[in-house]
Order: sequence, then C-alpha cells, then structure tokens
Amino acid sequence: SRYPYSESGEFPSGAGAARLEQLATAAFIAAVTSKLRIVTSVMVVPHRPAVLTAKILATIDYLSKGRLTLGIGAGWCKEEFEAIGAPPFEDRGAVTDEWMMACKELWTKEEPAFNGKYVNFKDVVFTPKPPQGSIPIWVGGESGPALRRTAKYGDGWYPIGTNPQFPMDTLTRFKAGVAKLRGLTEKVGRDPASVALIYRVSSNPEAQPKGTVDGERKLFTGGAADWVGDIRALTEVGVSSFDFGLFGPSLSATIDNTRRFRDEVVSKVR
Repeated sequence: SRYPYSESGEFPSGAGAARLEQLATAAFIAAVTSKLRIVTSVMVVPHRPAVLTAKILATIDYLSKGRLTLGIGAGWCKEEFEAIGAPPFEDRGAVTDEWMMACKELWTKEEPAFNGKYVNFKDVVFTPKPPQGSIPIWVGGESGPALRRTAKYGDGWYPIGTNPQFPMDTLTRFKAGVAKLRGLTEKVGRDPASVALIYRVSSNPEAQPKGTVDGERKLFTGGAADWVGDIRALTEVGVSSFDFGLFGPSLSATIDNTRRFRDEVVSKVR
C-alpha cells in the first residue's frame, strides 16, 4: 500500500527501517521518565483486541501516574491487517468506533459491559482504573469519517497536515477543518470546546514540500521565523498541542534536527 501522507507514497524513514512495538515502547518510556507526557502516534485500533488493549493502556497510565495520551487511527495498510489476522480491512472504521466506546466503558464504569458486533463483554472486573479517569483519545485523520469519529467519541482531533487527499497544510484549510469539526460536534450534542485541537507536522522535505496554495504559504515551510509564526497562528485558532516529526536520513541527523528546533523555534515561542 502507498503511504497516504506523502506525495510519493513512501514512508518518511523508509519501508525497511527498524521499528519497535508501540505499547512496549510506551511502557519503557514511562519507566525511565517522570514528567514527559507519553503519546502514541498513532495506534492502529483494529490491530489489537479491545479488552486486552484497554488493560495494557490502563496499566501504562497507572504506572506512569496518569501521563498517557492515546493517539489512534483506523489504519490504512491492508497488508498489515492481513498479516496479523485483524478484522477485515473494510470494517476498520466500525471496529474503531466500537473499540473507543468499549475502552471508555472499561476505564470509567464500575460494572462495565458492552454488546457490539466486534466487541462483547460483561461480568468483568477491571481495576485499577486509569488515574486520569479516562485516558484521553486523540483521533487521527482528516477525512469525513475521521472528523465524525472525533466529534462523537474523541477527546482531541489529531490531523497531519501533509495528507494529499485531505490537506491541512495552510492556515485557511486547517481553519475550514476546525469549523467542520465544531459543527459536527455540536450536531451530536457535545461542546466543541471539549475536543482539543492538535496539529501534527512532518518536516521531512519530501513529505512537506515547499510552495504555496492559492498564494498562501504552506504551514511549517521556510525558515525558523516562519515556523514560529505558524505556531502562534495555530495557537490562536485553538491548537493546544503540536507533534513535530523532525525526520532525518539517520538517527544522528534526526537528533540534530530536534536540537536545532529547540534552539531556533521552541526558544522563541516560550
């Protein structure tokens, strides 16, 4: 499958790069830190059984003293679903919706029970609960279904700006997405202010090509001063968290990018 968040369809770090299992890594980070907030970016929901995964996540949140945020996605790579015996790829949206409802039931109810097409349980004991009450869920995606899922079940919207099919790569486009989300949130009877806004950035030059759209510069292109201005502009729109993927061709290059970002951008917006 083509990677959907770049023009070439290639994953920023390459298809053959080494990758660690996500939740085991989150548990390790929790063990060796005391202040960092740990965010999955993103966990593909249909890859994992709901009840067991809810328990793993609650355990990480408990051991980290409430520092876990769950970024999720419904998935995009059909071959992955087939390789691990996940539910049918075509059902991924419905599976994700049920999974979100079921996990919140387990995390918040003293006598949790759920009866769905893909998730079913009753008469279970689920302790300890997450210290946060419920682990915040940031819903990744920019499509209509992702926005509707966020509006109905999410604690935050977690788009990436570089999806060629649903680009959020200019301030105007992102504002339009926010307006649509807020309308959908009101439609299902929720307060739009209860859904946080997050913006995910890929600074990989191939994934984030320079240029303009209708005369408007693409977000997070140009120099450090442009990036500082983009952070401030998005903050004014309501963005409360940013995720910067400062990829380089090697680990050392990625670390160098991160240090430059700290020195040239972060220091200017604090």
